[in-house]
This record gives sequence, C-alpha cells and structure tokens, in this order.
Amino acid sequence: MNTAALKRVVVVGNGIAGLTAAHTLREAGFGGELTVVGDEPHPAYSRPALSKALLLDGDDLTSHTLPPASHGASELLGVRATGLDPERRLVTLADGTALPYDGVVLATGSRARRLSGLPDEVTLRGLDDALALRRRLAERPRVLVVGGGPLGMEIASGCLAAGCDVTLVSQGPPLAAQLGPHLARVFLTAARERGLTVVQGGPARVEGRPGDARVTLDDGTVLRAEVLLTAVGDVPNTEWLAGTGLVVNGAVPVDTRGLARPGIAAVGDLAAIPTAQGPRRVPLWSSAVDQAKAAARALVHGADAPPLAFQPYFWTEQFGRTLKAVGHLPAAGEPEYAAGEPGDGPALMTWRQGDGSTTAVALDHRIPVPRLRRLTRAPA
Repeated sequence: MNTAALKRVVVVGNGIAGLTAAHTLREAGFGGELTVVGDEPHPAYSRPALSKALLLDGDDLTSHTLPPASHGASELLGVRATGLDPERRLVTLADGTALPYDGVVLATGSRARRLSGLPDEVTLRGLDDALALRRRLAERPRVLVVGGGPLGMEIASGCLAAGCDVTLVSQGPPLAAQLGPHLARVFLTAARERGLTVVQGGPARVEGRPGDARVTLDDGTVLRAEVLLTAVGDVPNTEWLAGTGLVVNGAVPVDTRGLARPGIAAVGDLAAIPTAQGPRRVPLWSSAVDQAKAAARALVHGADAPPLAFQPYFWTEQFGRTLKAVGHLPAAGEPEYAAGEPGDGPALMTWRQGDGSTTAVALDHRIPVPRLRRLTRAPA
C-alpha cells in the first residue's frame, strides 16, 4: 500500500500484541487517527502473571495492569469486533459501530480450549477467570487440573501454595513435550516434593452433567474434585474474520514482516509466522511483542521495514523453582553447564539443537536476559 495514505489505523485487540503495535506505530512516525478495540473492559494487563504468583497475591489483580498507554489512541474497551471487510476497509463491532481504516492490526489472540461445554469445567485465560479462581481457592477445595504443560503446572503450583489438595492429569510426563526430559524431571521432582499428585495416562475426557462433572481416563479411571480445571491448549480467535480469506487452518498466515495483505497485519496468538517448519503460531508473550513491533513498522514503512527477527524466550515459575530459556525448546539429551553443576542446584545450561542452534537455560539462576541470549551465540 501507499504508506503516505496511512491516515487511520485500527488495532483490534488490547493485549500485549495490540498494545505493542499501537506504541510502535507512534514510535515509527504514524501521527494519524489511531483506534484500539478490546473485548475486555479492563486496561491491558500481564496475562502470563495470572497463572503465577497473582493467584496468591493479596492485592486486587487489577493492580497488575501494564503501564498506562502512551499511544494516544481512542480506546473502545468492552466491545467485540464481529467482522472485517477488506474491500471496504471497515471493522465492524458488536454494538453496530463501523470503523474505517487505511491499516488494521489483527491482535485478537486466542481463548482456552475446552474439553466440554459443562459449566463445572474451569479455564484460566483472562483476568476475570483469575479473580474467580482465586476466590474459590480461598475455601481450600480439592482441585483437579487436566493438562501437564506449563500453564497446567503453574496453576497446580498456585493451587498447592494456596493450601489445596491438588491432582494433575497429564499425557505422559508433565512438561516433557515442552521442555524436554531433563528439565521436566527437575520440575516434576519439585512438584511431588510439594505434594502434587500426578496421574499419567492417555487423553482425558470431561463428562457428566452440570454440578456433577468428572474426568474419565482411557483406562476407565474416573476422577472428581470440587474444582475441575483444564489447561489443554488454546484456540485462535479468528471466527470474526470468516469470509475474508485471511484464515488458513485456523490461523492467519503472515509474511516475514507480519503482513497478511497490504494494509492488514496479524500479530500474536492468531498469527502464523514463517518458520523453518512452515507457517506456525508461536503463542509466547515475547513472540507477540516482537511480531507486533515488526508488523507496525511494516504498516508505516512498507518494504523498508526490517523483517521479524525472532528468538524464542520462555519463562516459568512453579513449585519453588524458576526457569528462563532462550532458544528453541524442548531440549533433548543432557546439557552442558556454563555455571553450576549436575544436580538440583542453580545452574546455567546450554543445549546444542539438531538445527545447529543453541538453547540457553537459567534454572534458579539470576541472570539478565541479554546475557542469557549471549550464551546462544557461537564463539567467534
């Protein structure tokens, strides 16, 4: 598109991807009319924090919002986008409003995948979910968590710390698919030492009726608890884009600068970015930030904007242990130690991956992220 004609930009989504896109548009020189649409009524907040210490924080969770926006946009919060017309360049909202645009950023993220339609099945995705769960944890209920990924394990950790009896159901060893066997063992050991009961099996089903939900495993085992919580992945929020031709296999594929089409950027959890393995979603906080910066600059500067240069960054805090990782996970085999030594103590570790890249991990080790990134670079 002719970037000189970029006078009105609409950012659909007020999470970290949308917020970063709006700020970057201004930093890149866009001085026109900017509108941010968000379906939640809350100001932007730190979503990763919801499953970590905030489950136990004594303050109201709304105190953990991100710094006030400085992009000067008109903010329309608590209203959902229902359609996009690329030909007429209009975003339509649930209240009937039609917003014209010259450029648009699609940043509507994703929602929790559910295993049933039962109201007993609890998920943790947004601020209101976290507030409701924390109120229930105050009663010290028995909790059953389905899902052995980072989110499920973080939630189980928080529930244990709140004084609850917690059982976690996982397909295979928890975290093994995400972190690799070495790191998964570290966290599983810590979880069991803290009192987590782990049940490994095949796919779990949530069955029953409202008020009497249960989890059934492949071998016929039936599990019940006062709080049944699932953490089994996410679903991109792309339904509102039906008929646009932008959605492929449930996501919006983009080019190396985050553009789906001229004038249309897609960032965050709903975007499929180019990777060595083909277009893929990378639903990480750091990925959403980097994508949003690249796409906003591309809307303003076109082909002169630099392409996305993304290096994965992941962190987790659970069962009294913390991990920061730069590079691709899972990490196979045993690590090399840049600091510390084999065992359960603090350590800096690296893994050489099959594609020639290096993954660096800080386990219970205080280190600035830029220094951790330097560990992934090959010696000169």
